[in-house]
Order: sequence, then structure tokens, then C-alpha cells
Amino acid sequence: MFVLSETPSIANRFLREMRDIHIQNDRMRFRRNLERIGEIMAYEISKSFDYVSEEIETPLASTFSLNPALHPVVISVMRASLPFYQGFLNYLDQADSGFIGAFRDESKVGTISVQLGYHASPTVEGRIIILADPMLATGKSLVESIQTILSHGTPKHIHVAAIIAAPEGIQYLKDNVNCPYSLWLGAIDEKLNHQSYIIPGLGDAGDLAFGPKL
Repeated sequence: MFVLSETPSIANRFLREMRDIHIQNDRMRFRRNLERIGEIMAYEISKSFDYVSEEIETPLASTFSLNPALHPVVISVMRASLPFYQGFLNYLDQADSGFIGAFRDESKVGTISVQLGYHASPTVEGRIIILADPMLATGKSLVESIQTILSHGTPKHIHVAAIIAAPEGIQYLKDNVNCPYSLWLGAIDEKLNHQSYIIPGLGDAGDLAFGPKL
């Protein structure tokens, strides 16, 4: 498990701005900070890829350069993850893309479930998957998303990327995901509240990025 906030880097400033109630209501800045952290995580995750040396020609001579042996599939858990996902694509520009629509269902009093309403992706068989969802709260949406991915093939490895995580969500992944995966986080917070929101967290990432939903 890799946690950005445990290392001194500019990512900590972006995280602070996303949490700060005096800054986060600037939607454009909030979306840009989601994107920036996606870019930083793409760089960090890329260090785990396999690379091959390829010869290239410069205007003056030939030389060799390392290139990824296998380009990943970046899958966005919509809607809050869209700017986060774009950050990954900014750096992993040869990646394929996939999309999963997930939402919290609170229609039954006292219970919270996750519903998946949409899935579209290229083949995942033998591929490296980056599953991008900025908030890892209960972990249910990510587990459901991983199960959806596995129903369409067996990836080589899944990298789960989230910006803020609760310990309960991390544990839920450990208890319910049986395929090879790695966890990449911006920060680990204290807990979930009774509404299953992360404390201290930052609020509703989707609303802050795109406006309140009905």
C-alpha cells in the first residue's frame, strides 16, 4: 500500500486545498486538484510497470529508451472520478479506458448499498488495470467494480487508486478482494461517520466537482 501523504511532496498541498472549505468550493480548482493528484499517482504507479528497451533515432544518432511493455486500462468509477481519471490519462496517454457507473442507494432506511448502472471497457484479459475512484469509504463500490471487471476476464494486476480512504474501506477490500491488487492512496483518514462519509474527509467529491445532485 502506497500513501502519498506519508511522503513530503507537492501532493500534500493539493490535498489540503481539496479539504479546505474556503478553497474547495471553487469547482474548477477542485477538479484541477483531482486531476493533479491523478497525474502524480500515474507517475508513481508507472514505476511498477515492466519496461522494454527500444531503439530510437534522434536527429544526430540512435539511442535506446525504456517504454512500458504493456499499456494499462484506466477505469473510472463515475462520476466524481472523471477529473481524477483524466489525470491518469494525461500521463498514461496510450492507455485504454473503461467506465463504471456506481451510486449509493439509501432508499431503505438505515441501510446503504451500492448500485452499478453502467459498464463499458475494452478487454481486461491479461491487462494491467488502474481502477480510479477518489473516495474509498465503505469499499463497497470498489469491490462491486472489481467483481464487474473480473466477470469480463482475468487481469494481470489491478491497481486501486483513491485520494482519501477510511480504514473500514481498506479492510473491506482486504476481506472481499481475492485477486492480485495494489492500493494507492492520497491519505488515510480517521473513520466513517454514521452516514458512511469519511471523517475528516472533504465532503461529497462528486458534488464539489460538478454541483449537487438530486
